[in-house]
Amino acid sequence: MVAITLPDGRILNYDRPVTGGEIAREIGPGLAKAALCIRVNGELWDLSREIDGDASIQIITANDEAEALDILRHDAAHVLAEAVKELFPGTQVTIGPNIENGFYYDFARDEPFTPDDLDKIEVRMHGIVDRDEVIAREVWARAEAIAYFTKIGEVYKAEIVEGLPDGEPIGVYRQGDFLDLCRGPHLPSTAKLGHAFKLMSVAGAYWRGDSRNAMLQRIYGTAWRNDKELKAYLHRLEEAEKRDHRRIGRELSLFHLQEEAAGSVFWHPNGWVIYREIEQYMRRRLDAEHYREIRTPQLIDRKLWEASGHWEKFRDNMYTAADEGDRVLALKPMNCPGHVQIFRQGLKSYRDLPLRLAEFGSCHRSEPSGALHGLMRVRQFTQDDAHIFCTEDQINAETVEFCALLQSVYRDFGFEDVKVLFADRPPVRAGTDATWDRAEAALREAVDTAGLNWSLNPGEGAFYGPKLEFHLTDAIGRSWQCGTLQVDFVLPERLDASYVGEDGAKHRPVMLHRAILGSFERFIAILIEHHAGRMPLWLAPVQVVVATITEAADEAARVVCERLNAAGLRADLDLRNEKINYKVREHSLAKIPYIFVLGEREAAETTVSVRKLGDKQQEVLALDRAVDILREEATPPDQK
Repeated sequence: MVAITLPDGRILNYDRPVTGGEIAREIGPGLAKAALCIRVNGELWDLSREIDGDASIQIITANDEAEALDILRHDAAHVLAEAVKELFPGTQVTIGPNIENGFYYDFARDEPFTPDDLDKIEVRMHGIVDRDEVIAREVWARAEAIAYFTKIGEVYKAEIVEGLPDGEPIGVYRQGDFLDLCRGPHLPSTAKLGHAFKLMSVAGAYWRGDSRNAMLQRIYGTAWRNDKELKAYLHRLEEAEKRDHRRIGRELSLFHLQEEAAGSVFWHPNGWVIYREIEQYMRRRLDAEHYREIRTPQLIDRKLWEASGHWEKFRDNMYTAADEGDRVLALKPMNCPGHVQIFRQGLKSYRDLPLRLAEFGSCHRSEPSGALHGLMRVRQFTQDDAHIFCTEDQINAETVEFCALLQSVYRDFGFEDVKVLFADRPPVRAGTDATWDRAEAALREAVDTAGLNWSLNPGEGAFYGPKLEFHLTDAIGRSWQCGTLQVDFVLPERLDASYVGEDGAKHRPVMLHRAILGSFERFIAILIEHHAGRMPLWLAPVQVVVATITEAADEAARVVCERLNAAGLRADLDLRNEKINYKVREHSLAKIPYIFVLGEREAAETTVSVRKLGDKQQEVLALDRAVDILREEATPPDQK
């Protein structure tokens, strides 16, 4: 007998092995039609695979978004490979996984794919879907698989098989005349994929990601559950292109990057205003929460990095410099070990805890040139970093207080939707399992006390402790991980940090690593794209331009500009001999929040004609009233 337990607790009994497809049909024809795959004791299987023992199962349909998208995108990659093989015989297929928002497949082909080729491949993919080819799993012997793929000229596939561990089942999936090496699972047939997919681009990629290997061609695509989701995604891409911080950065003269300092930012005056406003805001918020700001060195002897464990894990991403003799110094990639050194100066008591040390720390990491991306991924960056040294009993309260601060900061920057992930122990880590048990239990209790809903992000903790990841949702629905909170029992032990407890004995502090923005550079990029360059008034580099209609108003305009500057507003003056419509259009394209227009009448009456960015109407206000309105709106959120 095979006992199948359903999600609602019901048990179905069979006197023989049974497939997921059979179970779905027994439950109902609607479920059988909607079924994509089956979860068996937590593992995803094909619907055609036999279950020969007692099991708990769940039939996966399109309503199960995460699982459905994964399997649809995986199948789209296989359909892509089949289409390429049909259209371009002799092309070798290598690997084709599903990825965020889509899929790709790497191909070995001497002739490059063209945009026209992508169109033809996409049409053929739709044809394969319409053919409704059955997708069937087969298990082959290792030697059989190697011989087959070698015979048909798929040397990359043969190499993959040769690299698999001895004894591992060799899964091969057949759809039509196409066979592909794969672990699965897959849909029952190609028709289940549907037509909500699109090929996006082609790029170069090295075999196995190693520049010493052959260059392949990678075709990217996107796939969704239905046309509505596909259209929404393509619309988001269009919006994302319009909001690209690199383009807006050029148009508004905020910053630039150049090869002579790859991965480091040249901040222009306008961009530096945004940077300084954010830094000043964060400093005020930290001061109010009793953080103590510090500064630690840029160059630190490798011995400290070895002691902390960072040298072993981050050595390839660290810049080093030789000192006298054999001494090696490293530019800091993070601030943690330096903060421990400050904690260790002088005897600390339990009465000194919690001690919150904050630093706007400039860090350097040797990122691959291909990974650099505007402000999003740089080699030199500044973190809004802080470390809270506390007792184990204080973890709860400090976490709750930090989470409240973080959420308040995000709201001030216009982010209301924040998701929390709990990242537990990674496969490679420092510290004992018992230490990790304590750290994870403490953090779990703390985040629950904070009243935050969270999801598990398994295996993604820092090498020294579990962490909370805070993900922001921007104006077009994209998610960005910014803030983190990590509970660390390991680093204080490795770097010999201690305090004297109530009992007069020495104890190790717990170290809470925490950041809210993450890095200034990346957070500013997210802000630019979230607001499409139209920054909130308190962050706008130029908050108001005073523009004249006629020369007769020039002197009055100068007075207005001086009044605005005296009120603490960032105001510019435009006295050019240009038509006012030209001036207004130019400043609107520059995303200036307000334009004060003065003609002879306004000059005589001490009024201004106020144009707000995005509004079609203008309003004539007394100068004093207009200044008061702008001053109130331009006040940073924490000072209102």
